[in-house]
Amino acid sequence: QVQLVESGGGLVQPGGSLRLSCVVSGSVLNAYDIGWFRQVPGKEREGVSYIRWRDGSTYYSDAVKGQFTISRDNVKNTVYLQMNSLKPEDTAIYYCAAAPYQLGTLRPSTYAYWGQGTQVTVSS
Repeated sequence: QVQLVESGGGLVQPGGSLRLSCVVSGSVLNAYDIGWFRQVPGKEREGVSYIRWRDGSTYYSDAVKGQFTISRDNVKNTVYLQMNSLKPEDTAIYYCAAAPYQLGTLRPSTYAYWGQGTQVTVSS
């Protein structure tokens, strides 16, 4: 099993940037694909991005392509989500999650372990 803890959220103005962190423990990071998701009240959880352990390849939803960047530091057991040019519609609770090796997708149901979430609010 694995534990994940997100951090780095906060309140930013439109056009600003944040970098979210997901620290993985209880298992080794290199055994899992790691995804980022977001959710707002009354809506389904939305896949944002994920990174494959196999080759480090990255995937993004159409909503954030060119705006967000996912990366990993295997030594620190941490996955990052760099969010640039933030817009009010990016406001959500952001979660990271771990999926079994090579099984990660942008679908929440493919992930077995979840962090507690970190709030991102984009507002002037």
